[in-house]
Amino acid sequence: MGTLRASEIVPSPTQDCERLRKAFEGFLPDGKAIIWILGHRNAKQRKEIRETYQQLYSESLIDSLHKGLNSNFRDAVVLWTHDPPERDARLANDALKDNKEDYKHLQVLVEIACASSPNHLISVRKAYCFLFDCSLEEDIASHVSHPFLRKLLVGLVSSYRYDKDVINSEVAESEASRLHVAINSKQLDDDYIVWILSTRNFYQLRETFVCYRQLYGNTLQEDIKNCGEGDLESLINVVIWCIECPEKHFAKVVGDSIIGLGTDEKSLDRVIINRAEMDMLKIREEYGRMYNSTLDDAITGDTSGDYREFLMTLLGKRI
Repeated sequence: MGTLRASEIVPSPTQDCERLRKAFEGFLPDGKAIIWILGHRNAKQRKEIRETYQQLYSESLIDSLHKGLNSNFRDAVVLWTHDPPERDARLANDALKDNKEDYKHLQVLVEIACASSPNHLISVRKAYCFLFDCSLEEDIASHVSHPFLRKLLVGLVSSYRYDKDVINSEVAESEASRLHVAINSKQLDDDYIVWILSTRNFYQLRETFVCYRQLYGNTLQEDIKNCGEGDLESLINVVIWCIECPEKHFAKVVGDSIIGLGTDEKSLDRVIINRAEMDMLKIREEYGRMYNSTLDDAITGDTSGDYREFLMTLLGKRI
């Protein structure tokens, strides 16, 4: 359910590299050529282009993009050109280096752990070790000061969930009851919450969330909000949303990034670039329901130039 439109006839990696190299020549780079090539290649094809470019020119394509482009367009194209696990590893590292006092920067880690496949998470952890000479878990332990948030995030990123549709209804009902006890007593730092959210497969957790509503009349998110509106409550709800319905979470991230004064380009890029090959069609539909406007119109009205053209290309603008 992605929006990426690959070209019907794909040139060889060598041809793509030659055209990219030519695009960097001259006083100004040829942004349209860069968009035409990289904006219509899937992850496997982009990897072949990166490897071929290095062989042909003894230079990293990423370095050439950094030197040849600027501003928001450069940041978006570079992020897209990275291999997806490396991309997420870099996003995680950037989030952990962020010294903001609120929790929002940490939701990147939740997205990586709870809105992607177990195999992708393992690849991200491997890439993180290679890039930063330490594990993702170590860096979370070093940079997240809140004891429970630290425990929750370490549990989520170190998890390897079973990736099949296997559900036990009795377990779901029992664990919904355990969650209700913890939430009703306002003990969101209960270790059991970490244990269930970081070990059960996504299908089992969704069944537990359904059981919770059937048993207690409210959704988990509603009852957690009744416990307060601090970082702990907010991040746990992001976890639940990413597991239960990731397209709703990402639609809200996009909405928050473009509605109001200014644009949060980093958040906007993260969603469109990370989800263009996954579930961007669902996110687009959810955005329309949530904000009563189209995602395409919102982005067109909030961005400009090659940057806008690139994002719209990833959103499936016809070639």
